[in-house]
Amino acid sequence: MTHSTYTFYYIDRCEMCGENTAAHQVLGSRLNQSQGISPKLKTGISVSVLKCKNCKLIYSQPLPIPASIQDHYNMPPESYWTEEYFKMEENYFSNEIRIVKDLLSFTTGMNSLDIGAGLGKCMLALENAGFNPFGFEPSIHFYDRAISKMGISKDKLQLGMIENVIYPNNKFDFITYGAVFEHLYHPAESLEKSLVWLRSGGIIHIEVPSSKHLIAKLINFYYKIRGTTYVTNLSPMHAPFHLYEFDLKSFEKLGVKLNFKIEKYHYHFCEMSFIPKILKPFFYYFMKVTNTGMQLTVYLRKL
Repeated sequence: MTHSTYTFYYIDRCEMCGENTAAHQVLGSRLNQSQGISPKLKTGISVSVLKCKNCKLIYSQPLPIPASIQDHYNMPPESYWTEEYFKMEENYFSNEIRIVKDLLSFTTGMNSLDIGAGLGKCMLALENAGFNPFGFEPSIHFYDRAISKMGISKDKLQLGMIENVIYPNNKFDFITYGAVFEHLYHPAESLEKSLVWLRSGGIIHIEVPSSKHLIAKLINFYYKIRGTTYVTNLSPMHAPFHLYEFDLKSFEKLGVKLNFKIEKYHYHFCEMSFIPKILKPFFYYFMKVTNTGMQLTVYLRKL
């Protein structure tokens, strides 16, 4: 269980489409810890989990905000990754690079920005692929390791959050959020800011948890028949600190407002160790044909 001090921010408008939240669907409650198979036997702080009726965004109500962002993210990388994690895999981020190069009609030297750069592995992959990479990272520990262990230049990496970093308008051809967008308190505002940094026709890559995830729905059904009102969606007060789950409609609605279009998207699933091996092919096939995998990836083009 985490022991952060929180303030709680009431969300009156959907963070993505702007719809009034008063009539949004209440899915259930989420504890500030892993809930396991019997959440009603646990105690702690809980928040409601709601779903926007207009764009299907799932979010916590109210939104818990820690006294310091470092309460969530300022732990040394070695505390939850082994030394192996600092090694650069040959194919790291290669599929995403292949896709974005095609979407951009790539030429060597195009500028890229990694939002939430972590140890800088994505920046290195982009550099190896011919981009001119930049990035920023809010955790001092990750920032330090990116420079000292991964060889990232201080000239290319800023320490800070999206709310306070500064870049020139229209500087970048490609911006990636990776697995960052679901951690941001105000994702639409963050995307709007990054679009200012992106040149017209440029691409933004975002990976987020999907609000259509089949396994989450099955776990929620299990909780319901066990007589609880808890749900498994989100983890706003414990690792991995997910504040939102997104539907494709979330980006479609926001695109009208911010002047971008969805150029490409796909859903995919992660390894599910709790599913019996004999049933995995069925689950994977069903999630593939119904777009109910755990993660949604979108490539957005600035108009």
